[in-house]
Amino acid sequence: MAARKSFALRIDSKTYEAMQGWAKDDLRSLNAQIEFVLREALRRSGRLSGPENKNPDGLGKPVRNTDS
Repeated sequence: MAARKSFALRIDSKTYEAMQGWAKDDLRSLNAQIEFVLREALRRSGRLSGPENKNPDGLGKPVRNTDS
């Protein structure tokens, strides 16, 4: 799995509330929802590709390699 990076994110309150509501609807944490939205935007724009970035469970979670 790729290493995770932490950083502060400043967003307006309307965007925060909308993302929080969407995350709740999808049974995700706010952080997981933001990652999902960013990953989907990158994938759709062609900036993220490859089998390691596909999420067959549809939940926006990284795929774990269980071959070891």
